[in-house]
Amino acid sequence: MELAEREAVGAKFSAAAMQRAQALTWDATEKISALIKPGMHESEAIAASKALLGELGMDRIWHPVLIRFGKNTRLTFSERSDDDPVLGDDDIYFIDIGVVFGAHEGDCGFTRTTGSDPEMQRCADDAKRLFGIVKDHWRTHGVSGQALYEFAKAQAEILGWVLNFDMKGHRVSDFPHAIYKAGKLADLADTPSGGLWILEIQIAHPTRPFGAFYEDLLV
Repeated sequence: MELAEREAVGAKFSAAAMQRAQALTWDATEKISALIKPGMHESEAIAASKALLGELGMDRIWHPVLIRFGKNTRLTFSERSDDDPVLGDDDIYFIDIGVVFGAHEGDCGFTRTTGSDPEMQRCADDAKRLFGIVKDHWRTHGVSGQALYEFAKAQAEILGWVLNFDMKGHRVSDFPHAIYKAGKLADLADTPSGGLWILEIQIAHPTRPFGAFYEDLLV
C-alpha cells in the first residue's frame, strides 16, 4: 500500500481540529489522573474515568479506557489485566485514553507514581523522555516508522530499559481512522507525516515487575 493510501483522511479532516482534539484529550487525561488515589482498584479507576469522560463534551470514546496499576504496567493494550490490583502508596500507574472531540480522534497516555520509589519515578520520567528523543529523531532525520522504532529500542537500552516492541504506534484522523487500514507505525517503511500518527513508547524495568507508557501525536 502506498503512503498516500495509508495517510488518507476524510472530507471533514482538519489539522487544526486534530490538534484541538489532542489538546482536549490531554486535558481529560490530566483530570483522570487527579481522580486516581492509592487504595483504588484498577477497575474503580476505569469506571471513574468513564464517568468523567461522559461529562467533558466528547463525541464518543473510540478505544477502551486503559488504566494499569503496578505489575500490569508491563502489559500491552491488547493484554488483559492480571487480577484487579489496588494502587499502593508507593506504586506506579499509567492512563491511555482515545476520545473523539469534534469528529477527530485524540489519543494520549502517560505514567505517574504515587510514592518515592526512585526507579519507578525514573521509569515514568524516561518514558516521556524517550518519546521526546524519538520524536526529535523523526523531525531531524525524516526516518521511516520502522527505523524510528529501531532507534527507540536502542535508546531505551541506553537509558537502562527494555522497549516493548508490541506497542507499535498507529494512525489517527477524523473518526473513524480504521477505515483507512493504515497499519502500525513501527511497520511503516515510509516516513510518517506529521499530525496523523501516534507514537507509542512503552518500556519495562529489566528485572522488576513494572514499566511505563507515554504516547502522543507526532507533530
